[in-house]
Amino acid sequence: MGRRYPAVDVRSDQPDLVLAVVDDFSPTAIEEREDALRIFFSTADARRAAAQALSNARCSVYAVEVDDEDWARRSQENLAPVTVGRIIVTPRPEPAVSSVQPLVIVIQPSMGFGTGHHATTRLCLAALQAIDVTDAEVTDVGTGSGILAIAARRLGAQRAVGIDDDPDAIQSAAENLALNPDAAPVEFRLADLTSTDLPLADVITANLTGALLVRVASALKGALNPRGILITSGLLAHERAAVVAAYSPAKVVWEQAEDEWIGLALRVVR
Repeated sequence: MGRRYPAVDVRSDQPDLVLAVVDDFSPTAIEEREDALRIFFSTADARRAAAQALSNARCSVYAVEVDDEDWARRSQENLAPVTVGRIIVTPRPEPAVSSVQPLVIVIQPSMGFGTGHHATTRLCLAALQAIDVTDAEVTDVGTGSGILAIAARRLGAQRAVGIDDDPDAIQSAAENLALNPDAAPVEFRLADLTSTDLPLADVITANLTGALLVRVASALKGALNPRGILITSGLLAHERAAVVAAYSPAKVVWEQAEDEWIGLALRVVR
């Protein structure tokens, strides 16, 4: 039997409030359902704390356990390919759909890790194409499925390293890399972002929460080569000012919004 993920189904007429409340509890995924938001957490303790905070905010909250294998099987049947610029993300290889050869990346569905269907992943994929990563050294922190590290290599990065503190994420990323042999080599490391010396990079991708981006600003800035670029999403619109301030005097060189989410590329000056 596969891993079971702790989650909550939340019913509220204020989805922005729900997202703001759970941001403090490091949700791993958010699934929009017909009548609720299903929000996943890495531990039952994080779910319990988030559920209490949501109840205090007068939301209807129901705890659920979701089996990863069942979810992945259903998702693979139902997920349509996602196109972001030149990149097509799909759970299975797709034929070319235009005269411009796309970059097809195969990512198997997994509850805990990105498939390209969440806005924050799409924003990071767009940013990787908006800047030139040719021959760059790229580090992807919180790599999850490995999608951003794999995409960086497919876009011409010289080297890509994906870091995550979840062994299941590292396994998922390695399995996805095997489905995308043209992206190899990509190195995936099990490490905690908050206590690990990161490799120096020209580009860092960080699809994290706004609160975590602020907390680890010093570490991420220190891991960038001079005039390096930080690509980030996972922050909500109301967190943008705090995140940009944390990386001051960084210059915003690219920005895009999707729904309530913000994607940024910051050129960091030290």
